[in-house]
Amino acid sequence: MEVGANTPAVVTGGASGLGEATARALAAKGVKVAIFDLQEEKGLKVAAEIGGIFCEVNVTDDASVDAGFAKARSAHGQERILVNCAGTGNAIKTASRDRNTGEIKHFPLDAFNWIIQINLVGTFRCIAKSAAGMMALDPLSEDGDRGAIVNTASVAGEDGQIGQAAYSASKGGVIGMTLPIARDLMNEGIRVNTILPGIFNTPLMNAAPPQVKEALAASVPFPKRLGNAEEYAMLAMCMIENGYFNGEDVRLDGAIRMAPR
Repeated sequence: MEVGANTPAVVTGGASGLGEATARALAAKGVKVAIFDLQEEKGLKVAAEIGGIFCEVNVTDDASVDAGFAKARSAHGQERILVNCAGTGNAIKTASRDRNTGEIKHFPLDAFNWIIQINLVGTFRCIAKSAAGMMALDPLSEDGDRGAIVNTASVAGEDGQIGQAAYSASKGGVIGMTLPIARDLMNEGIRVNTILPGIFNTPLMNAAPPQVKEALAASVPFPKRLGNAEEYAMLAMCMIENGYFNGEDVRLDGAIRMAPR
């Protein structure tokens, strides 16, 4: 899909990290970007810097997402591009024994559901609502291209580590629904792809001690470093612009395969 001046786009989780880098990459092409995020201060700052708009959106809430799309479309028009970067994680074993007391506990189901609701259901909610809007648009090309959607999974969706049952399930769900959604939308000219990032240098990772980051970087086969958000954005842009890119789940990880812990 050719993107350029005034093409409307929505980036969830666009106030920081992978989403921010993608919002900036899109804006550099002249795209009008709406940032969906809960981080108001950061979101407003990024939106101002790229000439976009910030929409305070909770992807787990139908009304919030509807309001976000309404605000974005009022300002920029119906989006042709959706990039889903909103997400979170936790680390809790399915069942565990306290080393000091011997007490046995299981993964709290509300904590499990919380991750699923944000990472999986939240992603699908935005896809479904955006795709419905794109379907009303005229095609952009002889191929009938109406829009492009990029989702964010994780290598944990394939190589989940200890304590990542909920996170891996949520990201594995995003991977698993990519092809069926692409097939659902194939006659409407809407392409759907998913990126599986490895260990990236994001705000969440920046909170880790330097020695932890160094050890993680050393575990990457090549290059031996953490991924940069701009590298995620490069792949997202390729998925958006290459009209034959559809229904794919692509690892972006320096060839890492995660160990159990």
